[in-house]
Amino acid sequence: MDTNRFTRISDTAWRMEPSGSMQTPVIIYADRELIQAMDDKVCEQAINVTVLPGIAGPCYVMPDAHWGYGFPIGGVAAFDADKGGVVSAGGVGFDISCGVRTLHTGLARDDIEAVKQQLAESLYQAIPAGLGSRGHVHLHDVEMDAMLRDGARWAVERGYGTAEDLERTEEGGCMAGALPDEVSQQAKKRQRSETGTLGSGNHYLEVQEVIEVFDPETAAAFGVARGDLVVTIHCGSRGLGHQIGTEFLKRMVLAAPGYGITLPDRELACAPIESPLGRSYLGAMRAGINCAFANRQILTHLTRQVFADRLPQANLTLLYDVSHNTCKLEEHSIDGKRKQLYVHRKGATRALGPGHPELPAVFRDVGQPVLIGGSMGTSSYILAGNERSEELSLASACHGAGRSMSRRKAYKTWRGRQVIDQLAERGIIIRSPSSRGVAEEAPGAYKDVNAVVNAAHRAGLARKVARLAPLVCIKG
Repeated sequence: MDTNRFTRISDTAWRMEPSGSMQTPVIIYADRELIQAMDDKVCEQAINVTVLPGIAGPCYVMPDAHWGYGFPIGGVAAFDADKGGVVSAGGVGFDISCGVRTLHTGLARDDIEAVKQQLAESLYQAIPAGLGSRGHVHLHDVEMDAMLRDGARWAVERGYGTAEDLERTEEGGCMAGALPDEVSQQAKKRQRSETGTLGSGNHYLEVQEVIEVFDPETAAAFGVARGDLVVTIHCGSRGLGHQIGTEFLKRMVLAAPGYGITLPDRELACAPIESPLGRSYLGAMRAGINCAFANRQILTHLTRQVFADRLPQANLTLLYDVSHNTCKLEEHSIDGKRKQLYVHRKGATRALGPGHPELPAVFRDVGQPVLIGGSMGTSSYILAGNERSEELSLASACHGAGRSMSRRKAYKTWRGRQVIDQLAERGIIIRSPSSRGVAEEAPGAYKDVNAVVNAAHRAGLARKVARLAPLVCIKG
């Protein structure tokens, strides 16, 4: 990316002032090396976002950003319904509420060494993974709507977890305002046997070791210490979320002229928040969020069953669950005034700072856990929201390493068996139904997650708490 278009406002922040049809600035958080490595299309897409009606404040771009569908992945933008603001299906993405949850195990590495291979195989057998994977939960119409309405709460009520899980899940595991009737029959059909499945692409379940602690006080509040083993689950709303995104993007493209909206890019298809189409999408999208919450909750239940069988001394309790593909109504300060805004986070994680009333009481003094997934075979991180997170980025941080290479190019560069063997030499066990999928997700296809997290930390978006290394990875 050409940095001459920006003013460097700090070591890790770059600002482009409005020009032409831009209504607000673009702010990119990255060090010089990261921003120079970004594709110019990231900048173009961020500029296009600032043209949309009712945008409130800058379009923010996270350090792991790369170009996506409409919005850049790693893009954050808020819209004001009182000023004709819009909701964009492209600003949420196809994998609605894709997110990360991390579980304590109460174990250390030595506890699993003797059964590591068996544990990996048992997890692989128990966790349905891969393209089109089908689970053991089959939902008829009434149960489907109940799941879409109540999310993880629905799952817990049916024995797939505990009330304590809900207390440590974003939104209490249930996104208010979900409208199952706005979800098409085709979307529901795709989900009927996919609830409780990992899916494909960059989704995974990992057993990880805490290998470094940066902030002992916050780590203690999170219940994390060096040498601990945790389990991290990364997945979303599966086929249902993808179908919602596909259908509403088409509807929004067709409807835009009728709303007087000129799209700078068809992929930024949107509708006024207060329009019938806007309200319909928000209801369906919130149902998609609940689908993802329920999905991760059921996967947690399956994981607990495996550990109970293989390592009965384990105690899998939830640290936190947070999403990174959402649009949510939140209160933020714009030009010194508190406003209710619709915040799109596409490939960006919510990062509430200390004292925020929406945080569970146990985290209120230190800030929200921000869970950053690494690429296969590399480090993952636990961060925490900062006091200035809201001011800097609408309380948002990065969500992972971010791709540096297309899946097609990665597949031409590596072979799945080669990647699996190389990681095995480092003591990392990979189990996946797809050799091609492993090649597409090779560690070398991603940016350096350490550089991304360091940039987020230095920018003040969130602070480093702990670094995790994978031991077992079940890959979709």
